[in-house]
Amino acid sequence: MISAPTVVDWLIVALAFGSTVLGSYVGYQAYRGYRRHDSATMRYLSVGLFFLTAVAFIVAFVGSVLLRQSVLGPEFQRPLTLVTRTFQFLGVLFIAYSLHRRE
Repeated sequence: MISAPTVVDWLIVALAFGSTVLGSYVGYQAYRGYRRHDSATMRYLSVGLFFLTAVAFIVAFVGSVLLRQSVLGPEFQRPLTLVTRTFQFLGVLFIAYSLHRRE
């Protein structure tokens, strides 16, 4: 039996979508900073922010929608979580590298 979405369900979707859009904006602004200053440190920072915010949220958001709509079976939940966590880890790794890199 399929239940009707509640207000909390809509808030979860709205916040996930908003995080994706905002993360994309933050990553783009960091990329603009890299282009403006042509700094390798800023390049790593922008890639890290983009992976951590935009890419990880997009994978999580799209994956959760596909799982909720039964487009993907429940056996894909753990691999999607692994992909999301991998992008989060890579994002933090790039950010940490940018903070300790010497030009």
